[in-house]
Amino acid sequence: MDELRAVLESIGKSDVEHDRVAERLELSVPAEVVTHRGNIVSAMTREISRFGIGLLHRGNVSPGDVTVRMASETRQFEYRVRIEWCHPCDNGMFMSGGRFLNSETVTR
Repeated sequence: MDELRAVLESIGKSDVEHDRVAERLELSVPAEVVTHRGNIVSAMTREISRFGIGLLHRGNVSPGDVTVRMASETRQFEYRVRIEWCHPCDNGMFMSGGRFLNSETVTR
């Protein structure tokens, strides 16, 4: 997680204006991506909006439906996400982005 956090900090914020429908908030918390095959990929969130999420992780995640898990000190959040893109970046890491498939959040 420390390496993921260091890479995320080194990327910095883009000066490019994106034409976004919803405001995106920077969010840097540990997460897990569970692929449709059941593989678990450790990740850090980059940003989140009411429609989607940006992630940083080691290894490629193919576009498609995944489960993203994030935890607070008191509960775990689980989201169904459709990964729409995944691109390599520094140190063998990948950045990806996807949209939430439904508005329901599973908490445990």
